[in-house]
Amino acid sequence: QVQLVESGGGLVHPGGSLRLSCAASGFDFSGVSMSWYCQPPGEQRKWIATIGSAGGRRAYYADSVKGRFAISRDNVEKTVYLQMNSLKPEDTAVYYCKAELSVAAWGQGTQVTVSS
Repeated sequence: QVQLVESGGGLVHPGGSLRLSCAASGFDFSGVSMSWYCQPPGEQRKWIATIGSAGGRRAYYADSVKGRFAISRDNVEKTVYLQMNSLKPEDTAVYYCKAELSVAAWGQGTQVTVSS
């Protein structure tokens, strides 16, 4: 059974940092690209970043987070991370990880609130 469990969300001041984690199980993690999405209050879910499964583990980012967020993965721990720096109030959202399987799998989400 595919399972994704996000953690690491919380309340942070503008300019602060958080590191989100997504622990995966139930599939061949090392062979699957992984993504992060966010859903701000009252808005649709939107793509943030993707990291490939190949040896180069190439990463792709939405323009809104480029230079501030970094996606990474640990194939031994079967975990994907999202390091979020220079956080802004508009980054407030529920953050989800997604396994890019033939049938996409999602975690339950973790809340990030950026507020002074």
